[in-house]
Amino acid sequence: MNHLKINDINNILILGAGTMGLRISLGCALHGYQCVIYDVHPHALERAKTAQAEILERLLKSDQINPSQAELVSSAQTFTTDASEAAKNADLVSESVTEDVLVKNQVWEQFGQLCPEHAVFTTNTSYLLPSMFANISGRPERFCALHFHDVFHAKVVDIMPHSSTEAWVVPLLRDFGSSIQQIPVVLEKEVPGYLFNNMLMALIGSAGALLIDGAGTIEDIDRSWMGNFNTPNGPFGILDEVGLDTAWHIVRVRKDRKSRQFAELLHSYVREGNLGQKTGSGFYDYPNPRYRDQDFL
Repeated sequence: MNHLKINDINNILILGAGTMGLRISLGCALHGYQCVIYDVHPHALERAKTAQAEILERLLKSDQINPSQAELVSSAQTFTTDASEAAKNADLVSESVTEDVLVKNQVWEQFGQLCPEHAVFTTNTSYLLPSMFANISGRPERFCALHFHDVFHAKVVDIMPHSSTEAWVVPLLRDFGSSIQQIPVVLEKEVPGYLFNNMLMALIGSAGALLIDGAGTIEDIDRSWMGNFNTPNGPFGILDEVGLDTAWHIVRVRKDRKSRQFAELLHSYVREGNLGQKTGSGFYDYPNPRYRDQDFL
């Protein structure tokens, strides 16, 4: 099977219309790629359209894009619940479904059969490893983690091959990341959480331990971080941005007592459907969280 180069990549298939999927698609569309966003839930696709419109408005106001770029977005994206239609022209697939091995296996088994033979498969998993579901896709040699952070503000993209990934895939993905103005970072081996997420979870874990121990409130822990590093949010604001469901999946595998207690706290929010920014409520309420108030610090 032919090795692909960056000029061979025109059509991007995004699996999952959640927080990251909609951003990845929008970022690709703004840089000239044709994108299809697939989700099994029609309401998820409608929410994605609304969220993208809000992101575009912010990008225009901050002069990160111009009006002509914004106008291209609607013609560069298709939203669908039809898996066969979504897959038929895919050159590169980016998967951002629930952080669960069984769910991802189901998705990759399905789309491994539907996508063209030349397509390259990538997963945006936050903490799982590509080797966990590469084989079920039917083409492990063309499978690699391509992990985005925010796309528009945090522009690092992690490229993490597994033992069967063919060598040409990594430079292809590096070129692809650069083409959509991301900063490619290549991992030399599979590492749960990549580079940044490992560092981030050290911060999040410490903040969670302080909260569990009663050392400080959510707001004061965030104030301490924000005031010292002049950041727009603190550990719990960051958790809301990441998604409390994603954070729970990451924290719950840790075995120490404080991590187990923090995982249970996160799960209490997840059970109530309070997942952070994407649902409008988490440790803070959105779209106007307390940490954005002028008098917060």
